[in-house]
Amino acid sequence: MISNRLEGTESLSEVHESVDTTKSAKGWKRILAYLGPAYLVSVGYMDPGNWATDLQGGAQFGYSLIWVLLMSNLMALLLQSLSARLGIVRRRDLAQANREVYPPLVNFCLYVFAEIAIAACDLAEVLGMALGIYLLTGLPIIWGVCITVLDTLLLMWLQRYGIRKLEAFIVSLVAIIGLSFLIELFLAKPDIHAVAAGFMPSFLSNNALYIAVGIIGATVMPHNLYLHSALVQTRKIKSDHAGIKLALKYNLIDSTVALNLAFFVNAAILVLAASVFFSSGNTQVAKIEEAHQLLAPLLGSKLAPILFAIALIAAGQSSTITGTLAGQIVMEGYLKIRINPLLRRLITRVIAIAPAVITILYFGNEKIDALLVLSQVILSVQLGFAVIPLIHFVSDKATMGDFAIKTYTKIAAWLVASVLVYLNVKMVIQQTIPLFNNEGNWVWKILIVIVALIFIWLFLMMTFLPFVQKRKLRDIARMHNDAPILQNLVVKEARRIAVSLDFSDADEKIIAHAVSQGKQDVTYILLHIVESASATYFGESSDDYETRKDRERLDAFASQLTHVGYKVETVLGYKNRVREIVRIVQTTQADLLVMGAHRHRGLKDYVFGETIESVRHELSIPVLIVNVTD
Repeated sequence: MISNRLEGTESLSEVHESVDTTKSAKGWKRILAYLGPAYLVSVGYMDPGNWATDLQGGAQFGYSLIWVLLMSNLMALLLQSLSARLGIVRRRDLAQANREVYPPLVNFCLYVFAEIAIAACDLAEVLGMALGIYLLTGLPIIWGVCITVLDTLLLMWLQRYGIRKLEAFIVSLVAIIGLSFLIELFLAKPDIHAVAAGFMPSFLSNNALYIAVGIIGATVMPHNLYLHSALVQTRKIKSDHAGIKLALKYNLIDSTVALNLAFFVNAAILVLAASVFFSSGNTQVAKIEEAHQLLAPLLGSKLAPILFAIALIAAGQSSTITGTLAGQIVMEGYLKIRINPLLRRLITRVIAIAPAVITILYFGNEKIDALLVLSQVILSVQLGFAVIPLIHFVSDKATMGDFAIKTYTKIAAWLVASVLVYLNVKMVIQQTIPLFNNEGNWVWKILIVIVALIFIWLFLMMTFLPFVQKRKLRDIARMHNDAPILQNLVVKEARRIAVSLDFSDADEKIIAHAVSQGKQDVTYILLHIVESASATYFGESSDDYETRKDRERLDAFASQLTHVGYKVETVLGYKNRVREIVRIVQTTQADLLVMGAHRHRGLKDYVFGETIESVRHELSIPVLIVNVTD
C-alpha cells in the first residue's frame, strides 16, 4: 500500500505514548523515562553539514566564530524547548498545528519549504556518510553515495524494537562522535586563551557572514522543530496540570544536556580546525577530505584521521534516522497522508542523492564541501518559516492555557526570530547583488524576483495572519456575549411544492416528505426528466415508448394523490436534467423543491450529487434534500 488517509490524529502514531512515564518510579528511573527525544534531535546539530561549516569557519577565521556557535546553541535551546512545549501541552506537532491555523495555500508553501529543508539536510547526510566511508576505506565517493540508500533498511530494523531502542542506538552514535573529538582535542592541544577570546562577539565580513549563516542553519535546523514536537509525544504523561508541568521540566533538562553535547561537538570541530589549520597557516583548508589528510602530519598521530572518519560516519548515520522521522511528521501533519516508511525513506534519499550524484559526476569531488555548506545555508533560509508559527502557537493562551510562554520568553523568542530573518535576508542580498550587477542572466534574475515575492508574501501571511484571526475571535466572542433577540421567525408558507421524481423505489418516500411540508390546499407539482435518446434529440416532440411510459407513471401518481384530496400538476422535462428541473420550478412558480439523495459512491456520486448541487445553486427557493437510502 502506497498511501492512505490517516484515521487518527496522533503524531508518529506507531510509537505515540509508547513510553509510559505515569508509573510510580522514583529518582533516576523517573527522570530517565522522560530523557531521549532531545538526543534524537541533537544529532541534527552535529551532522556532516555542521562539519563543513565548522571546519571552514575554524580554518579561515580561527577561533573568532565560536561566539556564533554559542549564540546558535542558545537559540536552539530556546526554540527546541518551545517545540517540546507545543507537543507536550497541545499533543500536536508543528505541522499539525500549522494545518489547523493557516489556509491551504499557506500550508502548501510551508509544506514544500519543510520538504526542501529535509532534502537539504539529507543531502548533507548522504555526502557526509559517503565521505566518511571513502576516508576510512578508500571506496569512491560516488559509490558511497549510492550505498547510503541501504541505510533505509537499518531504520526499518531499528523501528521494530521501539522508540527506546532507537534512542539508545542514537545515543551510542553520539557517544562515538563525542569521544572521537575529545581524543582529537587532546592531541591538538588548542590555545585555551584564544578559545576563550572566541566567545566574544566580533564583526563579520561578507565571507564570515556566509559561513556564520551556514553555522546557524546547521545548528538551528527547521526540521528539528517539527521532529521535537512529535518525539515528546512518545511519552505517555498525566494530562493534569501537575503532569504537564513535570513533563516540561524534565524535557527542558533533556534538551539542555543533549544540545550542550551537540555544542561541544561543534565547538570541538571548529577549535580543532582553528588550532591545527588556522594556526599553521593552512587557512585554505575548506574540505573535509583535506582536513582528514592533514590531521596525521600536523598532529603526528595516525589515530586522528581514523577517529575523524569514524565520527563522520556516525554523524551521517545518526542524522539520517532523524531526517526520516521528520519527513514522516511533515507529510502526515500537513497532508494527513501516510506513506509506507520504507517508500518514504527511499523517496527522500533519492531526492538527496540526485544533486550529490550530479555534482560529483559534473564537477568532481572538489565541489562536495561547497555543496555541504550550501545545504546548510538553504536550511537557514527556511528557519523563519518554522520558527515564527511556533512562537505564535506557544504564545496562544486560548490553546496553551497556563502553559503559554511568559512575556520575557516571548520577547526572547521574537528577538531570535528577528535575528535569524535579518541574517538570512542580509546574506541572500549579498549573494544575489553580484548577479544583478552583471549583464544577462535574465532567467535567473526573474526567477530570483519571483521566489523573493513568494517569500515576502508567505512571511507576511505567516507572521500576521494569527494576529488577525485572534482579533476576529475576540470580536466574535464580544458579539456573542449577549444573546440576540429573535424578532422575525415567520416563514412564508409554501403554496406550490415541486417534487422531482426519478421513477425509482424511492419515489414514495420523496412524495411523503413533500406532502408533510404542506396542507391539502397546497398544489404539488410532480416533475420528471425524460432522458431517452429520442427525448434528448426531439425534446417535447418526442413520442417514443419511454416518454409515453413516463407520462403514464406520472399521471398514475397524480391520480392517486388527487383521489385522497391533494391538488396535483404534472410536468415532463427533456434533455438536460439540471436545466430542465430549474426551468420547470421557475415556470410553475414553486415555493419549495423536494429532491431525493441516494448517497451514491464513485462515478454515480459525480452524476447525481452534481445534479443536486447544481440545482440548489441555481434556485433562490428552499430545496429539501431527502435521504432515500435506508
